Amino acid sequence: VQLVESGGGLVQAGASLRLSCAASGRMFSAYTMGWFRQAPGKEREFVAAIKWSGSSTLYADSVKGRFTISRDNAKNTVYLQVNSLKPEDTAVYYCAVDTTIRAGLRRLSRSYDFWGQGTQVTVSS
Repeated sequence: VQLVESGGGLVQAGASLRLSCAASGRMFSAYTMGWFRQAPGKEREFVAAIKWSGSSTLYADSVKGRFTISRDNAKNTVYLQVNSLKPEDTAVYYCAVDTTIRAGLRRLSRSYDFWGQGTQVTVSS
């Protein structure tokens, strides 16, 4: 599985972005997808996950109410709508896939098997 993120950029505090992650492969609709981020000097942290069916989502407390994860299985794409951005949201954002068929929602990075190259989000104050 190959994952390619896009949509990052340099924005001011309060702005919004829509991050996309396009996946290769025929089994996308059976896989749970996640978004993580890593700020300079910090460990990679969980942001959000969406179940293979799209019926359930999970968020980190720090982004709940501001970020929305969604997916379009027909397009093999997962999205992360990021609103009301704060300087502390500055990080490289990665999407990841859990290739366990029809898995539940996962917060731990070790649960995910493949990762994209990341897209930079920089929020200025």
